[in-house]
Amino acid sequence: METVAVHRLSQTAQGSAQGILPARAIRELAEKKAIAAARDYDTDQIQPASLDLRLGARAWRIRASFLPSAKTPVVDRLEDLALHPISLNGEGTVLETGCVYIVEVEERLALPADIAAATNPKSSTGRLDIFTRVIGDRVSAFDTLPAGYQGKLYLEIAPRTFPILVRRGSRLSQIRFRRGEAKLDAKELAALQARETLVNSPEPDLRGGGVAVSVDLSDFGKGYAGFRAKRHTGLIDVDKRAGYDVMDFWEPIAAHPSKQLILDPDAFYILASKEAVHVPPDHAAEMVPFDPLVGEFRVHYAGFFDPGFGHAAAGGHGARAVLEVRSREVPFILEDGQIVGRLIYERLTERPDKLYGEVGSNYQAQGLKLSKHFRPL
Repeated sequence: METVAVHRLSQTAQGSAQGILPARAIRELAEKKAIAAARDYDTDQIQPASLDLRLGARAWRIRASFLPSAKTPVVDRLEDLALHPISLNGEGTVLETGCVYIVEVEERLALPADIAAATNPKSSTGRLDIFTRVIGDRVSAFDTLPAGYQGKLYLEIAPRTFPILVRRGSRLSQIRFRRGEAKLDAKELAALQARETLVNSPEPDLRGGGVAVSVDLSDFGKGYAGFRAKRHTGLIDVDKRAGYDVMDFWEPIAAHPSKQLILDPDAFYILASKEAVHVPPDHAAEMVPFDPLVGEFRVHYAGFFDPGFGHAAAGGHGARAVLEVRSREVPFILEDGQIVGRLIYERLTERPDKLYGEVGSNYQAQGLKLSKHFRPL
């Protein structure tokens, strides 16, 4: 019965338009059990073009991360790698830095044959330096689920800087659903930049299939250019908003006249883009590395930008992209204006009923901003 309903949804209720599915279509997937969960959905769980994934009740600490396999289900890997099981049903469970965990996701999928999905950490997850990846059963790549996927989801979690407190229902990752080819080609991207001003650069760099984004190392009028995470801090409850003092967890980085910053090996930084970023209401975007072959540093763990981010009509005029930056094994110099990432734009199948900024979003119209867990300076 469910298979027939899902097929009918694919062919009629959603139509055949190619692109990222907006909130209305995600709700229809949930109503038809293409997305299922044992518990009711949170009222704010469905975003303009994505769904927040919730942690389930069962977790395991494992010896090491592993490459997913199309031949081996996750439970078989857990038999070999799990150190001990963990229940997330209580008031809170500590996940330690330097450890790797696998958690069952509350939601499971039975996607129509023409719908695929991709996942990414939520913005607040990336800004806490929590490394997460979604794993599908018998899927050979992280954060990617093929069209028609049916089965459980698991989340790999590795806190890098701060120990965190989580529980069943905590939301660290998000999922997008797409039908067919959604990415804009070079001509479409140039036309969209000319029409909508995706970034406010006088000469935007549109090479490589996306819009270039550079780092801003000026003082933002506050005397500092960013934040460096402290080590050996207290716990951060991932569900607690505005509950922590910035100075207990972060060191402001004084702006230097040279507008340069030397990244310390294995340190974690929060910086901001020089450009104001705009995602039009009928598009979505994702941040990808400027050059994946540059191994000295990693920028932006949380890559999804929802429709309406930076959109003036949704209160987001002048919104910057916050950059989560981690250096690798060697010190590395960042310079003001250096390109660090590209925004890949994708079309939606239709405009969402509500935009980012109209759904209680935390980072609309942001400048240099830490995660929602910290009280403003």
